[in-house]
Order: sequence, then C-alpha cells, then structure tokens
Amino acid sequence: MLQENVLRVVEPRQVRDCPDLSIYDRFVAFFSGGKDSISGVLLLLEMGVPPDLIELHHHDVDGMEGSRLMDWPVTRSYCRAFAQALGLRLYTSWKEGGFEREMLRCNQRTAPTVWEREDGTFGKSGGEGGKLGTRRRFPQTAADLQTRWCSAYCKVDIGARVLTSELRFRSGKTLVFTGERAFESAARARYSTFENHRSDNRSGPRVQRWIDHWRAVHAWPEQQVWEILRRWRINPHPAYWLHWGRTSCMCCIFGSANQWATIRAIAPEKFERIALYEEEFGSTIHRTLSVRQLANRGTPYETDPSMVEKALSRDYSAADIIVPEGQWKLPPGAFGESNGPT
Repeated sequence: MLQENVLRVVEPRQVRDCPDLSIYDRFVAFFSGGKDSISGVLLLLEMGVPPDLIELHHHDVDGMEGSRLMDWPVTRSYCRAFAQALGLRLYTSWKEGGFEREMLRCNQRTAPTVWEREDGTFGKSGGEGGKLGTRRRFPQTAADLQTRWCSAYCKVDIGARVLTSELRFRSGKTLVFTGERAFESAARARYSTFENHRSDNRSGPRVQRWIDHWRAVHAWPEQQVWEILRRWRINPHPAYWLHWGRTSCMCCIFGSANQWATIRAIAPEKFERIALYEEEFGSTIHRTLSVRQLANRGTPYETDPSMVEKALSRDYSAADIIVPEGQWKLPPGAFGESNGPT
C-alpha cells in the first residue's frame, strides 16, 4: 500500500475528487501513450505513489499477430520506452488478430483476448462462446460503442477481461486510471470522476474483486496536461510532432480531412488499404464521405521527415523519453486538431 514516507510534490487533497490513495495495493493505468494517459501517470507519481505499485497496461489495437492496419507503428515501442524511462512495469494486451480480424469477422465469434502476465507468460480468455456474427465494415463515427465498436472491442473490453481473469486482482484493492477529460467532448464531460470499475465485484459471494475507477485528469484543460509533461520534460508521442492534436490510432475513424490527407502523403500504402476496404465493404467510415474524398478536401500538415520516419518505425528508445534540461518545448500538435468521439 501507499507509503506515508514517500516524498509528495502534490498533496492528494489538492486534487479534485481524489480518493484515499493509501488504501490501494496497486494502481493500474490503461495507457495509450497519449498525453492524457501520460499526465495521469505523472500525477500519481507527484502524489507520492511509488513506481513499483503502478502498472501500465497498453491495449494494442492491431494485436501482436502481424496486422498493422490502424495504429501508429511506433506506439507499442513508445509505451515500452516510457515505462522503462520512468521505472514502471508495462503489460500489453490485445484481441487476437487485432482490429483487422474483428472487422473482417464473417459468421464467426469474436476472437480471444490475450495479455501479458507478471512472469512473462501470456494468458488467453474468450473466443469459444458467444454468438456468431458478421461485421465486414469499419466502426462508424458515433458516440455509441455498439456502432463505434473499435473502442469497446479493442480497448474497454480488453481491459475488463484482464482484470477479471488475472488472479492477482482478486486480492487487495486496485485503482484503475484512465485519461478521459471533460473538455474532449460533451459525452466525456458526463463521465463520473470516481466510481466502481465495471470489473468490480467486491461483494461477490464467491469471487471478490475490489476495483475502483478514477479519471484523475477529467477536469483538466489541455494547458494543464502539457504543463505536467513540461515539468517532467517528457517527449510526447511522435504523432504530436506531426501536428496531430491527440494520439489515438493513426487511422482513427474520427480523423479530420487534413489528417487523412497527411496519412495519404506519408503512408500511402496504409491509406490505400483503408480505402480499398471501404470499397470492398460498400460502406465508408464517415457517414457520407470516403477516406479518399476526405483526403481530397484536406491539406497535408507540414511534417519533419525525420519525425515521420520515427512515427512510422517500430523502435523508440527510452533515452529519448526525457528531454534534456532547458530543451523541452510544445509540439506542433499541442492545442491543434483533436478529432475524437463526440
């Protein structure tokens, strides 16, 4: 549990809706590598949570079986580099076959969830029961997670499956952190800052799990997010250096016309795969426009070729996470286009 003698930069009483951190045995951060999930981890550290009590869990949208359809190629490596630089543990989880297999599902069950365990082995759950179903279309741009199924199937459900399947979450108390902020959308503004997690089962007659859910930066404006990254001199994800205002998937279904135009310019093969899938399905991501039409309406961002290379690579060094003293600066994407769920 939280040690009372740990040096605190920020007192918990100074943080809005902060739970009693001293009661928890572990802190689980669902970690995308974006600025908001980073800020929450840094806040925990500033409030005196020892690094060895913090677990970063990264849900790999494309999975580990070879698909590279949707996400930034560098994201997995960036998350691991961040964890290494700050002395934190990181666990990866994913739906077998990732986003692409789920999208191509035809009269099949959804694939199992796979996750990394403490001892380096992998757990697997699901995929054997449930109804047969067919998708054969991209998620649609909507707040409803049934329609925008990528968030539910590739992120939310993955995290819940790990929490309900791993035995260590049946003992002690767990605090889950996620980085949604009220300023991002009207729907997110209505989220509770603190509540029982959907995987909580503290009163269960047989299996008990005490799991709370804290959206620690829910009330933060974007300025506050960048400020904590500046204090820690954290080099943000390469997407921000390419003018993206948020780090979701590279080919996020909410991408703007300018972002699709930029993807077509810097990663034409990736863009073409998306476009061809739309044509094959006879259904576009956007309600009325194809990604080709969106890209035609947009203007590619002015990008640094060296940063494009870094964003499209699969290697990111832990040595590049913390910027040298006096050299940190806002990336071009700060306060920029932040297209996402409404």
